[in-house]
Amino acid sequence: MLQFSLWQKLLIMIICIVGVLFSIPNVFYNRVENKNDILNAISKGQELSPSELEKLRAWPAFLPSTLVNLGLDLRGGAHLLAEVRVEEVYSQRLDAMWQEVRDVLRAERDEIGTIRRQDGRSDQLRVRISEISGMPRAIELIEDLARPVSSLSSIGKKNLKISSDQNILIIEFSDAEKLALNERTMQQSLEIIRRRVDEVGTREPTIQKQGERRILIQVPGIGSASELKTLIGTTAKLGFYPVIKQTSNSEEQGSGRTQTLPAKNETDIFYVLERSAAVTGEELVDAQPTFDQNGQPAVSFRFNPGGARKFGNYTANNVGALFAIVLDDEVISAPQIREAITGGSGQITGNFSVEESSELSILLRAGALPAPMQFEEERTIGPELGQDSIDAGKIACIVAFAAILVFMFLSYGLFGIFANIALIINVTLIFGLLSIIGATLTLPGIAGIVLTIGMAVDANVLVFERIKEELKVAKSPYRAIELGYERAFSAILDANITTFIAALILFLMGSGPVRGFSITLGLGIITSVFTAIYVTRLLLAIWFDRTRPKTIIV
Repeated sequence: MLQFSLWQKLLIMIICIVGVLFSIPNVFYNRVENKNDILNAISKGQELSPSELEKLRAWPAFLPSTLVNLGLDLRGGAHLLAEVRVEEVYSQRLDAMWQEVRDVLRAERDEIGTIRRQDGRSDQLRVRISEISGMPRAIELIEDLARPVSSLSSIGKKNLKISSDQNILIIEFSDAEKLALNERTMQQSLEIIRRRVDEVGTREPTIQKQGERRILIQVPGIGSASELKTLIGTTAKLGFYPVIKQTSNSEEQGSGRTQTLPAKNETDIFYVLERSAAVTGEELVDAQPTFDQNGQPAVSFRFNPGGARKFGNYTANNVGALFAIVLDDEVISAPQIREAITGGSGQITGNFSVEESSELSILLRAGALPAPMQFEEERTIGPELGQDSIDAGKIACIVAFAAILVFMFLSYGLFGIFANIALIINVTLIFGLLSIIGATLTLPGIAGIVLTIGMAVDANVLVFERIKEELKVAKSPYRAIELGYERAFSAILDANITTFIAALILFLMGSGPVRGFSITLGLGIITSVFTAIYVTRLLLAIWFDRTRPKTIIV
């Protein structure tokens, strides 16, 4: 057990050196973080000031610059718990179906009679037909519109449920389709929120589903919860609508085919628009902040080929007419179409500030939220509180570290020193691994490190106590050390495997702080076994080869 080949010695040393190198940047956290921010700005084409160039040179380029990401409780930031109002997706989808339903029923007007949409529940499409005797035919026609539910768990089921109440045809989504819509809505909301948060360059946000309809959003480093709400709480539904007329009457209600919406930056100005958009924001592929011909902030946009074709055809057929650019039920602008726009790109103007144009471009580029969100909980954690947590964690680690170092030295003398060296290497390896994998360190994670410090010496204690027992039966020092490692190995391995399984279960089943604890605990177990079995043993082997002691005291 004390024999190491040259390649084994080199491999152990290389692992330790790499761990130390990747942990060093965390000692100079602010300096390395500033460098990373500047490099990110360079990648985006931003020009640097002399002070920023000085910060760039503050950290050597040959050293790693990966850092342990600090969680919300350590860095400060914003915490939101949002509920996605998936019911509104039903209403939107049914509204989109109305034109198709109307066209199908109109084709059978002789048998069905006149048709008219009726008001009712948001999750139902209600259509009144004048000929009640034609109701079976109307139901048959709408059933032909039904499609299979796009879900593996609902194979063979249809997406529509059709019923009637006298001369009222009722169309709604089936239970299977509602479940599939709910799942797709949540997944889409998660992805869009993640894209919007990533656009502002925050580090390691936590965005995860909680329950069936809630989303937890934690973003370290952002100013406040209100700032985060502004970024992600807007549905950013963009559409280009034909304008019927402009009015100053806010009470003027649209019919079934029209809607009345206010102008965003003009008081007492309203627009009566067609309810169906000529082109929707879903067909946008890019949006960037820019300036118009007058030097005012604007947003340039670009459609996909399908959207470009629709936009080109619409503008070609409506030269001289007004069309409204609508964002979240507000008319941003309503320019006149002077010529066909066939390039698939355009520009949105509307008395924006530079900040508003940048924010709008982020929202459009990230996509529209499929459903509005209601914020159930919001919290802003200041950086001062996070710094207090870091300081408290440092003190806890230092106290635990010092106590263990003193205890091991007093209990095992020279062998205790070897164990202490391995313990120091163990902690550096933990931070090195956290940096390499890009893990996020939270306050429970610090607790996991403190626990690991205590557990790290456990393996060494088992080995040293076993060596003591072997020395009592008149074994030679060399043989006693060998047997100590051989006979303690299985106990060390079993104890750490069971603890690692517990950490793995916490990681898979838990969330948030629980995961933070399990990550540091799991990594700490791996590094502890490595340092106890290999590093400490290598130090003992090097010492024994050089001194060849006749007797040892453990």
